[in-house]
Amino acid sequence: MAFFVMGDNRFKEILKQYWGHDSFRPLQEEIILSVTSGKDTLALMPTGGGKSITFQVPALAMDGICIVISPLIALMKDQVDRLKRNGIKAVVLHSGMTTEEIDIALDNCIYGDYKFLYVSPERISSRLFQIRVQMMNVCLIAVDEAHCISQWGYDFRPSYLKIAELRDILPENVPILALTASATPTVVDDIMSKLRFKEQNVLKTSFERKNISYIVRHVEDKLTYLVNTLSQFQGVGIIYTRSRKKCKEVAELLQSKGISTDYYHAGLSQEVRDRKQDDWTKDRVRIMVCTNAFGMGIDKPDVRFVIHMEMPSSIEEYFQESGRAGRDGKRSYAVLLYTSTDRKKLENTITKKFPPISQIKDVYESLCNYLMLPLGDGLNQVFDFNFSDFVSKNRLPVIETTNSLSILQQEQYVEFTEEIYNTSRVMFIVNRDALYNFQMGNAQIDSLIKIMLRSYTGMFSEYTPINEADLAQKTGMSRDQVYDALVNLSIRRIINYIPGKKTAMVVFCTERLAKEHLYISNENYKAVKDRYIERVNKMIDYAEIDTRCRSVMLLDYFGEVAKNCGTCDVCRNKSSIDIPKDVLDEITDSVKKTLSDKQISLHDLVPMIPFPSEDVIKVIRWLLDYNKITMDSQHNLSWKETEE
Repeated sequence: MAFFVMGDNRFKEILKQYWGHDSFRPLQEEIILSVTSGKDTLALMPTGGGKSITFQVPALAMDGICIVISPLIALMKDQVDRLKRNGIKAVVLHSGMTTEEIDIALDNCIYGDYKFLYVSPERISSRLFQIRVQMMNVCLIAVDEAHCISQWGYDFRPSYLKIAELRDILPENVPILALTASATPTVVDDIMSKLRFKEQNVLKTSFERKNISYIVRHVEDKLTYLVNTLSQFQGVGIIYTRSRKKCKEVAELLQSKGISTDYYHAGLSQEVRDRKQDDWTKDRVRIMVCTNAFGMGIDKPDVRFVIHMEMPSSIEEYFQESGRAGRDGKRSYAVLLYTSTDRKKLENTITKKFPPISQIKDVYESLCNYLMLPLGDGLNQVFDFNFSDFVSKNRLPVIETTNSLSILQQEQYVEFTEEIYNTSRVMFIVNRDALYNFQMGNAQIDSLIKIMLRSYTGMFSEYTPINEADLAQKTGMSRDQVYDALVNLSIRRIINYIPGKKTAMVVFCTERLAKEHLYISNENYKAVKDRYIERVNKMIDYAEIDTRCRSVMLLDYFGEVAKNCGTCDVCRNKSSIDIPKDVLDEITDSVKKTLSDKQISLHDLVPMIPFPSEDVIKVIRWLLDYNKITMDSQHNLSWKETEE
């Protein structure tokens, strides 16, 4: 494998040739130089920082194919489509494909000068993939959403643990590039350990977003606040809600007040979602009200505000979603609306997030019965999975069932993919001469075949996505007539035709077990629950503590030391401490001595300081503000000298 030396202009030439950019964004070139020198690299880049460029450019400069691993099938398909539009050969493998499609795609990666193979993590452990990948000339492995490999993170995926197996079957000089937008120091170390980095090598930009003003508004009537604020404040924005129903209700209210608004959630068809996102991206709609399904592939730079109607369950989620504001570097706002009941709502999610183990086992048995999977069968099998139909037929509670399935995934019994729309695919299975002879004797269908060959490329070598409605318009046929013609061609063994469908998938990581033999580790269960509670508490602290700079709190979570931003609501509202300097100094010294070698809760500390409690509390708040003391998730205080 040929590696490049520092200063190789080839990278900028590729960037200009395929993406039209003259220069790289911050950190991109440094990451590219790292991986092309053969180093395993962990890159921490903010949402919208251009992560894909950091593996696409070097792969095009190197010999061989780049394997890209991502849990988001829709995102992989989107990136492959973009690469193909730029004239770059790329293919995606995921659970929604047939065995024959996967077989042909892997052959093309071995023999067909493809540059990118996108693959979902659950496919890595399949025997077929592991045999074929050894025949490929792999130049780079890119792991997107790398935080998913860490059980310490907020989105652990057990299939990610299989990625390291590639190191056993590929040449040891193939570097790994792990990418994530947010990770705590613990998760950073865990990523490098789990991926078996040859040396620690972390490249990152600061998580600080100086152009974003972080604001928490304590308002009981959130809808009135929204209407009043958005009627006065101009600019493009995103409003996040936690439910599909709320999403639609908020959008309809804003529309009724004359505010240009639409809504977006995963329950809408792919066609409708694409149209809505396009309307918003091209400024035909000003505000998008959405669930967390809205976010993938958003690269709109001029988002002036992101408003959260309810709290996410973790700082990671909040930071990623709020980070979609202000990518053009101009002043933008991330606003969290908070009421007195929000804390209780979030704390109540803990019980539903972690159902009793007996209930989890019942859900597993119901799932196996629903899929008609016999005992001892199912290892590595993939099934279409309609969650709504599953809970309806089994009369199961939606939230607890969702979380039971999540725990079964964490325990590595099953793996779920998101609901996606697989477009219809066609591949010709006769050669061109045989096809010509068939066309000569079948005039009625000849025009459809000709239009297919003019409209799509590669149909003799791979399964090619098609659009029946588009073919109907071009041929003058109805959509049903096009469908019937394609089925007829398939029956006559001229093509293989796979009609499109919208579905989620479930992959069984083990054979079906009897319920009594299903083992849910109490230790793992408790550890995951404790970490979830810790993240919830950090999110609550962010909303409720009004004495520390919002930006400092966020950055501290990710292991960065920062100065007060001066633009968040805390910094703007903070007034100078109204205590004489000599008293301030004495209280500070007393607090420092008391905390010098131990942690003490706020409740216990105040009476230990020999000054009026009101003054002590003011000074403690001031010390927290200026990073002299820290408070953990249990509200224990400790002394921490920090240079300003």
